[in-house]
Amino acid sequence: MNKQRVIKVVIILLWTLNACCASDCSKACECSGNSDTKQPKEEKTNEVDKVLKNLNQKTSELKSFQAQVEYRFIQPLLESEKLQKGVFYYARLGNTSKLRLNFQTSQIDDEEEEKYVEEYIVLDGAFLTHPGHRFKGMWAVQIDYEMEAVRYIQLAEAGDPNKPTDVFDLINKNFPMVGFSRIEDIKKQFEITLIEQKKTETKDFIQVHLKVKPNSIYKDDYVYIDFWIDRKLGLPAKIVTVSTEPATEPVELKDVSEIKFLKTEFNKKIDRKVFDFKIPAGFDEPDIRPLPKKGERK
Repeated sequence: MNKQRVIKVVIILLWTLNACCASDCSKACECSGNSDTKQPKEEKTNEVDKVLKNLNQKTSELKSFQAQVEYRFIQPLLESEKLQKGVFYYARLGNTSKLRLNFQTSQIDDEEEEKYVEEYIVLDGAFLTHPGHRFKGMWAVQIDYEMEAVRYIQLAEAGDPNKPTDVFDLINKNFPMVGFSRIEDIKKQFEITLIEQKKTETKDFIQVHLKVKPNSIYKDDYVYIDFWIDRKLGLPAKIVTVSTEPATEPVELKDVSEIKFLKTEFNKKIDRKVFDFKIPAGFDEPDIRPLPKKGERK
């Protein structure tokens, strides 16, 4: 499995939470209706803003989020898809936070589902130890049980030494797509619309469509992103991203990533031990991958 793609999946999961928790979102929504535009357009704008505002209000005091996850990677050109199932955890712990994504099974096309264990933990480097190394900033730990390998991948440099690094700080600093704090910022990069849900079974969800603008900083990564909000829970239920790859193919043949959240739990206590990990016996020493220095290629 492409490791960079999985890291992107983790970031998309973070985006879902962070987009919901943006502290300035409500103010942006309240101000958006004052623009001098034609009534139909204004109504559509206010409708989008209202949905995002309600999502923000539900999760503005997020302390923890837990859900079963189904991640499906679809390659239409190759007529192939891979489904992985697992569990996703996020918790704010004091002045910092941690995230964990545990994949437990894998299924390729119509083959039988198999046990497949792969884990990703995103945390402050202060929690990592290894002889001869000091870990600063934000890191992702990848534990691949099939390959019996461990990687420490640096995601962000250290910030203010007097302020512990938080997962959301990482997003805001290094991944603008997933770190928007205001609706205006989202609109700079995406055209946002609500998609009407026509089928009876989809009426319980609100679909938000984010089409990447031609001058967006994400134009090289995505064509568009869709996410569905559960009306009852007020929380994200599914995310679909359409990649720009393969570059020469039409949209219908682009790679697609689909993430579903099932049995979500919001602000329920998560045992801190969930985020603990150790390198299993017999595994290789961790492959440590710091961020490239300025001027170096990634």
